[in-house]
This record gives sequence, C-alpha cells and structure tokens, in this order.
Amino acid sequence: MMQVRELSKRFGTFLAVDGVTLNVNRGEIFGFLGPNGAGKTTTIKMLAGLMKPSGGRVIIDGWDLAEHPQEAKKAVGFIPDRPFLYEKLTALEFLRFLAGLYGCSSHATDERMTSLLRLFGIEEWKDELIESFSHGMKQRLVMVSAFLHRPRIIIVDEPMVGLDPGGARLVKEVFRNFSSRGGAVFMSTHTLEVAEEVCDRIAIIHEGRIVASGTIDELRQKAGSEGVRLEALFFKLTGGEEERRLVESLQF
Repeated sequence: MMQVRELSKRFGTFLAVDGVTLNVNRGEIFGFLGPNGAGKTTTIKMLAGLMKPSGGRVIIDGWDLAEHPQEAKKAVGFIPDRPFLYEKLTALEFLRFLAGLYGCSSHATDERMTSLLRLFGIEEWKDELIESFSHGMKQRLVMVSAFLHRPRIIIVDEPMVGLDPGGARLVKEVFRNFSSRGGAVFMSTHTLEVAEEVCDRIAIIHEGRIVASGTIDELRQKAGSEGVRLEALFFKLTGGEEERRLVESLQF
C-alpha cells in the first residue's frame, strides 16, 4: 500500500529526517511514534505530498509520489493535527469544493457527504458556517473530508486531538472498519494507549531515524522487556527512561 525508502529531509545543515524506511500494508493500522522534535510531522508532510524530501522515495498504491503526484495523492486521505478549513463556507459547501478538486462531483457523492456527516455526528450542522464550529467539530469535518473521495490509505497526525471520549471511540471504530475492508491507516500519535490499543504494527522515530519497528511483541523482544506496556518500551527505546523515573520520584 505504501512503501517509504530512505526518506530524508534537511533544513540547511540540520538533518530532520534521516533515511526513514518502512512499509504500510493493506488492512493495517500502522502507528508512528516519537518524542517531540523527532521528525514525525516532517515525515508526515512528506508522505502527504506537502513537503518535498531532500532524498528518498515514497510509493503510494503503486504510484511514485515524486513522479506521479496527482495519482498518488488521490489514493490518500490526509488528516492533519490542526484542521485547516475555509471557515466562510458551510460544511456542505466545503465538501462540495473538495469533491470538485478530486473530480468526484455527483449525486452519489452528495449522498456520501450526508452519510459521512451523519457518521461523524455533524449532519445537523451541514448548512452552518464552519467558523461557528467548535475545534472538535472542525476535526470531525476534516475526517469527513479525508474519507470523501474513497482513499486507499489514511495518513493522520494526532487523530484524537480536540475530540471528546465519544468522538475518540468513534474514530477508532472507523479506522478499524476501514482497515478491515482493505484500507490502510498511517497514524502518528502521542497517545501511547491509543497506539497500543488499535495499531497492528508500530515504528518509533528518534532524532530523525527509525529506532524500532514491528508489533508490540516484537518491540518488547527488541528492548528485552517482555510483558511491559508500550509506554515503558517507548521511554526505553528513545532514551527517556531516566526522565520518567525522575518524574515518578517527585513529590507533588
């Protein structure tokens, strides 16, 4: 579904992403974890075609992103951590605008808009200006827009930001259903409990490089920590174990 080969990004003399290589398979929810500044968002922007890599290749649904950007991007639904929307449009106007960009304007597309708005709990707001939406509602609308054109893979940065518990549960169910039907989800998150709950495989990036990749059990074997939670594995693999012990020792 998505192959990433030796992907790198340099800002001047600073190498933000250094030779990232990974595969995301059909029917898989793939977690992408790392501490702040590790290169997660830079990597995601390159995968979504929003930033040009300094080196490496991204192949999405058989299309090389650099050589065939339109074909590759049509296979992707992108959900950023912060919703960027045209707030002077209504929800329906915004979705129809996006449908036109993807070349999928039709009566069937209008029906899909309504179904997705209903699924994400904002159908009754479809004729309201987006500027009146709460942050959580805007995030739900971005998710509707990501699924609108029937993508093959969803690339999502911090999917639970701004969502209430019910919304977070819905998103996890939607991702599971999408992957069970042959789609793929590439998900960056700081919420380790969510990654442990829903991800089939996980890659951990630290200082721009992948330091571990595999299932939870494979990561445990790599870290020599059988039976521990993902949080402990994360700290051990990213060198934050000493900081965690210090925080736990403080008396607040």
